[in-house]
Amino acid sequence: MEKLIITCAPTGSLTIPSQTPYLPVTPEQIADEAVKAADAGAAMVHIHARNPKDGKPTSDLEIIKSILTRIKKRSNVVIGITTGGGVGMTPEERLKVVPAFKPELASYNLGPICLSARPILDRYTDEDYKYSWEKSYLEQLGGFVQVNTFTGLDIFLRTMDENGTKSECEAYEVGHIYNVGYLFRTGKLKPPIWMQFVTGALGSIGASPEDIMFMKNTADRLLGPENYQWSVIGVGPAEFRAATLAIIMGGHVRVGFEDNVYVEKGVLAESNAQLVEKVVRIAKELGREIATPEEARSVLKLKGKDKVNF
Repeated sequence: MEKLIITCAPTGSLTIPSQTPYLPVTPEQIADEAVKAADAGAAMVHIHARNPKDGKPTSDLEIIKSILTRIKKRSNVVIGITTGGGVGMTPEERLKVVPAFKPELASYNLGPICLSARPILDRYTDEDYKYSWEKSYLEQLGGFVQVNTFTGLDIFLRTMDENGTKSECEAYEVGHIYNVGYLFRTGKLKPPIWMQFVTGALGSIGASPEDIMFMKNTADRLLGPENYQWSVIGVGPAEFRAATLAIIMGGHVRVGFEDNVYVEKGVLAESNAQLVEKVVRIAKELGREIATPEEARSVLKLKGKDKVNF
């Protein structure tokens, strides 16, 4: 079985500061969390940026550059950048990071996404929010659809190809895998395809073993198992259950505060590295070795740290 590629998403755009005091929001904090996650065993990190004053997601290129350069200076970890952005960002805002920084990897959302923060809104009172923007941001999410039309998919993919950036295909439901199949058959996506199954969020497919196996079986049928590598994101309580199943099935894993802030039930993780360390322990118990950044680059045919623009 191939070595396990662990990705860490240290801050994301949907987790709010009120959920955990440990959420990194400044460039220094986000970079530090990414480097510590890499030291703990993550081969890749997935980067979002935030306004350092109040933690609100931002697409400010200077802030993003500050994060990227800090990580690159201290670590050999593969740095992927979001093109999903945050709620309300335009496609142009989301995509501008690719030509600006030419990263090795960037997320590539495969179709319409309609997520909800209702579980948080239902649990929090007005007094629970640390910043004034948080509640309205979560409410806005409930009425927001990230469209990702086929015209947009072509533009995103072409831009990534032109900049030597590998697409990290984000599949929130099985129809998105069919879109990958179409892009593969028409030669727009070339192997090895790197795909993440996003499971367990309200608005995505569930995170049960049946759900994850259904996604994997569909991808095998449409792409052929030799043409792609897959990773699982389990949102919230599903994180480690989904990770364990992926480890057993030969897939790969993403963890991090973007997806889950607890290291065990009711216990907040004090760092992203704790989440990575737990996956490493599970993998070792199951006899799965951990991939280094260079091994991940080799498996996914990435262009290498020295060819990015930051």
